[in-house]
Amino acid sequence: MTHRILLRAGHVLSMDPAIGDLPQGDVLIEDGRIAAVDREIGADAEVLDMTGRIVIPGFVDTHRHTWEASIRNVAPNATLDDYFVDILDTFAPLYTPEDVYAANLAGALECLNAGITTLVDWSHINNTPEHPDEAIRALTETGIRAQYAYGSANTSLADYWFESKIAIPGDDVRRVRTEYFASDDGLLTLALATRGPGFCVNDVVTSEWALARELDIPITVHVAMGRLAGRFGMVKQLHDLGLLGPDTTYVHCCYFSEEEWRLVADSGGTVSIAPQVETQMGHGWPPVMKAIEHGLRPSLSIDVVTTVPGDMFTQIRAAFGAERARVNAASWQADVPVPDTMLTARQMLEIATRNGAHVAGLEDRTGSLTPGKRADVVAIDATALNVAPVHDAAAAVALSADVSNVETVIVDGVVRKRDGRLTADVARARRLVEESRDRLLAAKEARA
Repeated sequence: MTHRILLRAGHVLSMDPAIGDLPQGDVLIEDGRIAAVDREIGADAEVLDMTGRIVIPGFVDTHRHTWEASIRNVAPNATLDDYFVDILDTFAPLYTPEDVYAANLAGALECLNAGITTLVDWSHINNTPEHPDEAIRALTETGIRAQYAYGSANTSLADYWFESKIAIPGDDVRRVRTEYFASDDGLLTLALATRGPGFCVNDVVTSEWALARELDIPITVHVAMGRLAGRFGMVKQLHDLGLLGPDTTYVHCCYFSEEEWRLVADSGGTVSIAPQVETQMGHGWPPVMKAIEHGLRPSLSIDVVTTVPGDMFTQIRAAFGAERARVNAASWQADVPVPDTMLTARQMLEIATRNGAHVAGLEDRTGSLTPGKRADVVAIDATALNVAPVHDAAAAVALSADVSNVETVIVDGVVRKRDGRLTADVARARRLVEESRDRLLAAKEARA
């Protein structure tokens, strides 16, 4: 029996150029798929009244270490150099599979609550084979759309991040591929979270890239950030190793040379930018316009809740403000008008939705309200005092709304947040993540 949901009379921002905006429009969902987007649709369906709501595609977070939800805000003033010691050398070795489950459960629900319907979970916490099992179990239970990016263990900073000779265990990645990701059509898909040149010796780099390509899964890697990786010339090294390709997402990219930008663009690679982390922790200026100027479609990501907020509204504003500040300052210094290419609020919304789906390799199924795509839809309460009155709906979402305004969240046609409340057992998730926090702090104290 067909299951239909009709979102009626909302201000629809489809993010599909062929459909455009509908100041009053309907979205029909049938069996988890967007069936129609039009000014008025008649259908026998469960009706959700969207009057006074802005209806958008779900946000896509293309890079988050979800396992760190248990240690939220433990490093509020950290630089990137601090992070390696305070998190990867202090807390990561203490994580049990139980901690990963709790963090991924709470972290994924945090995403859904904030209107993030698709997540790339950069999971570099696979200290045992049970760690990825528990991470995937939690993602599955929440109902979020996610790309689980299998990363290395983190039991020693020296062993895993300084010319590491330890490769991600291929046999376990193959097991996870077979056991959980036999199909690439599910709500969850698989990627490989690699550390790359500089952090690993070349033999490890080439073996990890070969593993991903053997399994036909995408690759995601941090590059060109901060004092360390900003000097590695990682993309140039990957090029020299013959490893560049369209299956790779480069995270941060703050200190690319012009040659490296061209190499990424020419290879068909994609880019994920985490602007709040990058400006706050010293990775470098978020290179949103640099990516656009080289013909790339940058996406946004949260990265680490140890140090920054976990919502997409923060990232949109951090990128928008930082990029415009950089261009304004350069124009003032040169005594010339600002260029016509200055970022706009609508561009930021596209970057947070459609571009994110492109970078995650999922644009055929999400990122815009396009008939035929899966129904990942968010409704923003535009009657709230921090949003009303609406003059420009895209600007209202990008510059005024916050998590409190995320009223309805639908993933794959299933309502995951209704009337401003998650449908999940939030109390259980909070209890588990608080228990994890307590275990980790006690283990840290005992280790001191």
